[in-house]
Amino acid sequence: MKFVPTLLAAALVVAAPAFAGSAADAVTVADPYVRLVPPGQPATGAFFVLKNSDDKDHKVLKAESSAAKVTELHTHLNEGGMMKMRPVKDIEIKAKGEAELKPGSLHVMLINLNKPLKEGDSIPLKLIFEDNSSKEVSATVRKIQAEMPMGKPADMPMGKGEMMHHHH
Repeated sequence: MKFVPTLLAAALVVAAPAFAGSAADAVTVADPYVRLVPPGQPATGAFFVLKNSDDKDHKVLKAESSAAKVTELHTHLNEGGMMKMRPVKDIEIKAKGEAELKPGSLHVMLINLNKPLKEGDSIPLKLIFEDNSSKEVSATVRKIQAEMPMGKPADMPMGKGEMMHHHH
């Protein structure tokens, strides 16, 4: 029985950072990638999923990358049927929730790239949170097909092609 307090104390020390930690400690960045753009295109988007393990909301206030002169948090808004990009002041990650940055939605905009991207390159990204803590991630440059549904082609029902040709 003598050992119990010591074990408990040790367990508490290990668990402490999760509670007293910064936003950067509480938020994990899953699957960060940057869209491959053709050389000469000066801007691209970075995408990832932010998961918040904390029991309070956190926010990403800004992003920085040495790969681009300007890095901004953006979203796509549908305004009267037009998709428009708008800077956002922050990206909120709900307690025990996640925020998904994906094409056509929230993303980090990398503007005025310092050098052309190559597929497979790693792009450094630094995310700065509401408490001024920050997290460095490295995002892989990936080729993304524009407007592709995320399903596997096998999920597409046969006969979709004919249906699309019907005139209403």
